[in-house]
Amino acid sequence: MIPIESSVTGKQFRLQFLEEKMKPMGYVIGGNWEYDRGSFDYKMSDEDEYLYLRVPFVAVKGSLDVRGTEVELQQPFLLAHQYESGIDEEAESAGMLNQFQEPEDKDAPFPPEWKDKGVQLVKELEQTILNS
Repeated sequence: MIPIESSVTGKQFRLQFLEEKMKPMGYVIGGNWEYDRGSFDYKMSDEDEYLYLRVPFVAVKGSLDVRGTEVELQQPFLLAHQYESGIDEEAESAGMLNQFQEPEDKDAPFPPEWKDKGVQLVKELEQTILNS
């Protein structure tokens, strides 16, 4: 994980505003959200491993399942997930097939050659949401 300094850190916005601005840029709300926190994820690469720019946020007014919720952005960071290749022999099945493998390494080392791309993505994000 590599933290990236950003002028969006600590800023508060309506979640709907962020979704309207960030989704067209390629961000999605990560599947790891809770009612009081979540993150926007931008997939940078999925060739050898999954590389993401993650922009976490916490609810400051309302909860994430309520219209009009306000959130505060946290410090963006880069992370890598390394997945096993092939079939997951350890997968459990209880009446349904779980087609998703667990990452082999949820916090794999982030390739340094991608860091500049992540910094550039944060600059574009800053321009988009702070100049609107």
